[in-house]
Amino acid sequence: MEPIRRTTALVVVSCLAVLPSTATAAPVTEGATWSEATIPSSDGVELHADILRPSHLDADEKTPVILSIGPYFNHAGQLGAVGPAQGEDFDATGPSEGPSGRFYDLVEGARLMERGYTFVMVDLRGFGGSSGCLDWAGPGETADVVSAVEWAASQPWSTGKVGMYGKSYDGVTGLIGVNEQPEGLAAVVAQEPVYDLYRYLYGDGIRRLNSVLTPALYDGIALSPGPLLDDPGYNANGANSTSRPGCEPANWADQALNDDHFSDYWRARDLIPGATGSEVPLFLTQGLPENNTVPDGLAQYMENHTGYERAWLGPWDHVRGAETNDEGQLLMGREGWYDEVNRFYDRFLKGEEPAVDDPLIAIQTNDGKWRGEEEWPPADSAGYTTALRPGAYTDEGNAGAWGGSATTGVWTISPPLERDTHLAGSGSAVVDVSTALPRSNVVVNVYDLDASGTGPLVTRQAHMIRNNGPIELDLWSTDWIVRAGHRIAVRVADANTDWWVHVPTNQDVTVHGGSITLPFLSQARETGTIQGDPSPVLDRFLGRTVTLAPEVIAEAETAGFATPAEQTGGGGKPGKPGKPPRGPKKKG
Repeated sequence: MEPIRRTTALVVVSCLAVLPSTATAAPVTEGATWSEATIPSSDGVELHADILRPSHLDADEKTPVILSIGPYFNHAGQLGAVGPAQGEDFDATGPSEGPSGRFYDLVEGARLMERGYTFVMVDLRGFGGSSGCLDWAGPGETADVVSAVEWAASQPWSTGKVGMYGKSYDGVTGLIGVNEQPEGLAAVVAQEPVYDLYRYLYGDGIRRLNSVLTPALYDGIALSPGPLLDDPGYNANGANSTSRPGCEPANWADQALNDDHFSDYWRARDLIPGATGSEVPLFLTQGLPENNTVPDGLAQYMENHTGYERAWLGPWDHVRGAETNDEGQLLMGREGWYDEVNRFYDRFLKGEEPAVDDPLIAIQTNDGKWRGEEEWPPADSAGYTTALRPGAYTDEGNAGAWGGSATTGVWTISPPLERDTHLAGSGSAVVDVSTALPRSNVVVNVYDLDASGTGPLVTRQAHMIRNNGPIELDLWSTDWIVRAGHRIAVRVADANTDWWVHVPTNQDVTVHGGSITLPFLSQARETGTIQGDPSPVLDRFLGRTVTLAPEVIAEAETAGFATPAEQTGGGGKPGKPGKPPRGPKKKG
């Protein structure tokens, strides 16, 4: 679940792992003392932990703990022996001079040692120095998260308050913590996570290439030993996967051979329902058009989670809050990531009220400007439903989401909008289809077309046609302004080849109709109300466009396309820290 290399067959499998800091074990960061420990988990599994304690404190002086647990903390390198194929270091010899440097950007950028925090890195089962068999955020890894948090909270040098921190896979384990609410967990920062592990590999039956390659990649990481000259016990423990005979092939088969979203295996790895009722404070980041851990399920997760929420949302790739490009530009565009994270942790782990009035939700829209919200989706976001036009397409499997190949399919297009409209949340679609044989493909795309008929993709979703009849699709979450004079265009077609691997049936698919429900704000927002610059990659996303001929637009124009009446003013005040909610959030 990390940035994708597009030049090899491993293109779509590196998603969860690559980062801007050193990949191998790094010398102990200044101001820290490094030690190691073993944490008992379920099924006899033993988890390896690397611990960084402030060197200016006594060994038994109590501090809050920030913990990260995932597959990337192997002392030899976060991708193990497959690292060099992805441009990552792999130190097969050692010995280790310190723990993994994966989150030294946080340790040093947020001055954790100076500010009196302990930082703990834990290998999930089957990875690094931990025994057991990996299971892709399943029951075993869930037990590991609970065990690690409760262990950190119970140590003599811990105040009993634990925060979690991660990005991508170790952002997923943060969400597991939010759902499980183990004793001592007081706050979670999860950057660019996945909300439903199935949706990282499939689109309701339609594969991504990484549905085969990603399980193999993680098997490779799990099979990689630590440095040869490391502590012998580290490698001996890491090689012990006897909790499941045939661990790695079985792990691969569980994922690569199971495209049923509603199977018991995948239901156990859908984190969205488990967020319901959780009061654990959560700080999320999510690139809304990113091409890795996409915002498929973001709105649903945030709606279910009832506790205090912070977030940075906007048009960026799979990056960290403080990550920069080669020119030094912040890839999210907003300054102060570590400062905001510090205030978040200080509040919930130390009980210190922040002196700075951070917005609860900071959002960059497609105009490159930032605004604050008190919750997301905003309370005044409401669904507006439009009937989809009937028609037909051929399931050829070669159409793109943008460019010349994106103009096929059945279109439903609004007239030019009389006023600006603002989408915020996750829409949905129901498409009534029929075809002679099952396993054809259906994709729903939503575009923002300007007066010339050209515009970028706003949101989408895909589904395999297993049976004739209505198919329901939850669209990816978005926060997007459609300007007056533009049109909203909905396309029902056979493929988005940039994202899903479509196996064509070459059959005709009849679209009998259906509907699309889009989440519009009822109150106007003023963007540019909080600090932040445009993401440097925004223009790239806006440049991925379709262009429809005037006759296509004229034929597909739908007079009854549902959008809000004229918006009222006054929405979108920057959220104030205030006090954490005592009960469920109110949803409008």
